[in-house]
Amino acid sequence: MTKSQGVTMLKPIKLFIMLIFGTLISACSMLEDSSSMTSLFDGGNLQNWEEVGNAEWRLNNGYVEGSGDAGFLVSQQAYGDFRLTVEFWTDGPANSGVFIRCDDKQNIGADNCYEVNIFDTRTDQTYRTGGIVNVAPPAESIDAANQWNSFEILAQGSHLVVIMNGIETVNVSNEQLASGYIALQYGTGVVRFGDVRIQQL
Repeated sequence: MTKSQGVTMLKPIKLFIMLIFGTLISACSMLEDSSSMTSLFDGGNLQNWEEVGNAEWRLNNGYVEGSGDAGFLVSQQAYGDFRLTVEFWTDGPANSGVFIRCDDKQNIGADNCYEVNIFDTRTDQTYRTGGIVNVAPPAESIDAANQWNSFEILAQGSHLVVIMNGIETVNVSNEQLASGYIALQYGTGVVRFGDVRIQQL
């Protein structure tokens, strides 16, 4: 074997080792991110939430389901900069959303919160599912109906990012709200929320 042949054989081996090493680092990073998050809801109880409005909330098989009149589950604590993950399931006509940085926990709306919308059939599709109402339309049109979905929401300073089912739908800068409460909405249809977790930044 010549020297050049030996070098040629080592290149793919080195590449393979680097690939494995990089995968391990990535996996460790994800585990670290996951372990640094705090559960706000795990299907067991609503101790971290306050019911606002007239919706009825029922725990069932690891999720909470809203019904009846409109209402919200509002976090007991206010948050500034954070990474939030929310699992949710809706039917076709459902109107729901994840509201963040709400400045008044008794008055939840798109005017005093950032509303990450869950509304596939919204009449004006500009701010449909995956968008932030009155702030940023979704870059991708993704339907939520009849399946479990996930939001990953990053709020850091004026920087807001929404990732739905692994696809970035919003990446925008907005300075309207710096901190506030988190609210899960029941509007109409079938609305269920699964795991909700947060990492303060």
